[in-house]
This record gives sequence, structure tokens and C-alpha cells, in this order.
Amino acid sequence: MTPDHEKGSTKVTAGSATSSAAKRQSRPNSLHIIDDFAEDLDDYFHGPIDVDKHSKWPIFMRLHGSILPKMILPLLFLGGWATMIQCISKFVHPLVINSVLLTVTGFVVGLALSFRSTTAYERFTEGRKYWSQLLLMSRNMARLIWVHIPERHGNEEDPELGKKDLLAKLAALNLLNAFAVSLKHRLRFEPSVEYPDLAPLVSHLHTFAGNADQAPLRQGKVSTWKHTGQSLGLSFAESNPRKLIKKSKQNLGNTPLEVLTYLGAYLENTMQSQQLTIPAHQTQVMTYLIGLTDVLTGVERVVNTPLPIAYSISISQITWAYCLALPFQLIGTLNWIAIPGTILAGYIILGIAQIGRELENPFGQDVNDLPLDAYCRELATDIDCLTAHPAPLNNEEWMKEGSAKLMWPFSSMEYRAWENKSVEEIRESLRAKADSKETKIKRMETMIMSNDMATARR
Repeated sequence: MTPDHEKGSTKVTAGSATSSAAKRQSRPNSLHIIDDFAEDLDDYFHGPIDVDKHSKWPIFMRLHGSILPKMILPLLFLGGWATMIQCISKFVHPLVINSVLLTVTGFVVGLALSFRSTTAYERFTEGRKYWSQLLLMSRNMARLIWVHIPERHGNEEDPELGKKDLLAKLAALNLLNAFAVSLKHRLRFEPSVEYPDLAPLVSHLHTFAGNADQAPLRQGKVSTWKHTGQSLGLSFAESNPRKLIKKSKQNLGNTPLEVLTYLGAYLENTMQSQQLTIPAHQTQVMTYLIGLTDVLTGVERVVNTPLPIAYSISISQITWAYCLALPFQLIGTLNWIAIPGTILAGYIILGIAQIGRELENPFGQDVNDLPLDAYCRELATDIDCLTAHPAPLNNEEWMKEGSAKLMWPFSSMEYRAWENKSVEEIRESLRAKADSKETKIKRMETMIMSNDMATARR
């Protein structure tokens, strides 16, 4: 992507935002309320769920995160089916069958749903473990780059060398953010590099996706009918998740892997320039780099290896056959109560199957999928906090500037006061601290006060 193209796209985006804002201001307040309600409703039934929000509703009354919207049409169909069977049996010809079929097939349905739920949750937890590993590796590598790769300030031959080293470290840390964000988009089959959270991080890199024509990679506008169908879980409204990749006739490469290539090149340059000379540190950064590649391969395995289609089809057929046979076995005993009974049983059985289907790919944008956007923001925030101050390599500086209470809670004396003590006095105080019952009491009181404060905040 060229700089001119980037500026042009930025102008278009800014212009669109300004135009939208102007249109929004010119509309009546009632339409604003309708738009806000539509946006809130769309966020309510789409995800992933915001982990920072907290609902005070009882868990059984919550809709956000529930599969109820996608169960509306199946339950309406089951209600109509049960009503039809009840009416035919009541007014035309009895359709009652022995309930032994309910017992025999119920065992099979239970096994099928148990298998479906177990495999889906395993994939969900495996995906979460890989993203935890990504955060662990990225944080360790960021700390190692920021602290253990020195900035060569004061170089007589090149006075600007220290500043170049600082900017190079910041560029390398941005590559860690770029890896996480590009991996998120890859798992969601979004191959473009024009996304607002990705473009600033990779626009300067030569990647296959960045060099490709971006027009076929842009997501088209979804019609209202299709959007409604997707919210209700209609299979006919669902698009092929890989359609954007299929539309492109060019090789789109693997953007996260290409980002790691640039990161590996930076680390190699630091070793060649004698900035990273300690063998243990060299081994660690290469281990972290390999760990990030392992994360990339692992999440690709999860998303590209779904439950075999034969299992999915069979489980779906078994559950639907069981639900459709329910009215024939319930009307003889429950009479008209068989209709709500069928709906309730269908919600339980088809609902568990729907949850398994939703969790099968934990990297999508369903409400119950992993909040990958939150994970990427968390990593970016951690790196921002790390780089907010120079690496504290001068121990005495941060010890003396702060009010470091070295012997707390035995003593509230600060670092500067202990500097005037002899080594023998310091060691004697350490022994007294270990033997002091007052130290244990103070720690206990501090914990109780902390718990009280936390309870008061709730």
C-alpha cells in the first residue's frame, strides 16, 4: 500500500464520518432515538460480549448472551407442529404412540448432545489457552526488548544513534500489536489490511495482503433482510465466511506470519549490532518468537478443523427427529398441555445443540465467542504502560525517589533512612521482622481493611 493510497483512504474515511455526522445532526431527535435503539439492539444480540460490562439481572432472565433469538423460529415451528398433531389427534384420528420410544431415543439424544457440547467446549477452551499464550509471550518479549536492548545514547560517532535505537524498539513493540490484531482478522477470515485497527500497524510493511487489490477484500453492505436472518440463525442467510478470500484472485499470504518475519529480522539486527549479547536473552527472544508461531499454528488448527460434517449432520437429524416425535408421545398423557411441553423440550434440546454450534468456532463474532478485540486492546495498553517511562536501569534512582518502605510492616522507615544504618543493624532488623508477631498482625489487619474496602465498593 503506497503512502498516497493511505492518505486517500484516510480522507475518504474522514469524509464519510463527517458526512454521517452532518446527516445525523440534520435529522429529527425522534429518528436519533430510533437509530440509537437500533444500534443498541444490534449490539445486544451480536458480540463478542463486552467483558467490562456487568448485568444485575438474574442469570436465568438475561437475554444478552442467550441463544434465545436464534431459537425463535425453531420454537415457533415446533409449536405449530405440536398444535397440528394435537388437532388431528383430537378431531380427526388419534395419533398417540407408546411413550417407550421417548425413553429409548432420549438416551441416544443425550449421548449426542453430550458429545457435541464436550467437543465444542474443548475447542473454546483451547482457543482461550492459545490467546493466553500469545499475551504471555508478547508481554515477556516486550519487557525484554524494552529493558535488555540498550539505547546507545552519547555515541560520539553518531549522536543520533540512541534516538534511532529508541524508535526501532518502539517499531518492534508495535509489531507485537500488529501480530495480535492481524491474527484476529485472519481468524475471522478478514484478509484486508485497511481495517482501522490494523492499517496503522502494517501499512509500512511489505505484505502480500497489503500489495493486493483491496477492492475485492472489502466487506459489502448487508441487507436488512439478510441481517435479520443472520440474527435469527437462518442458515439460508449465512454467507460463506471465506468468501472475501475466495473473491481475490491474488495470493494474500499470511499476514501474522509475515509480521513475525519482520520482528525476527529486528531481533537478528540487534544481535549483529552487539546490542543483545547475553546468550540467555538471545535464547529467550527466539523462544518467544517460536512460541508466537506456535500460537499462530494452533489457532489455525482450531478454526480450520471443525467437527466432521458427518457428526454435525447426524446430531442435527437426531435432535430434530426426537423433537418432532415428541407430540405423538405427549398428547395421550398431557392433552393440550403437550403443545407447551413440546416447545419447552425443544428449547432444551435444540438450545444445547445450538450452543455447541456457536462455540465450535470461538474466534467469530457471536455473543459467546472470545472477545479478541478486548485481548488486543489489553496487549496494546500493557505495552503503552511499559514504554511510558524509560527502563528503570538505575536502581538507586527509583529506590530513592519513591517512598520505598523496605521493612514494612515491621517499620515505616524509607530507603533513605536505612542508608544511614550499618549492615549489622539492617540484618538485625530483618531478623526482628521475621520474629515479630506484630508484623503478622499488621499484615492481617491490612488484608481485612482491603476486603472491607472491596465490599464497600460493591
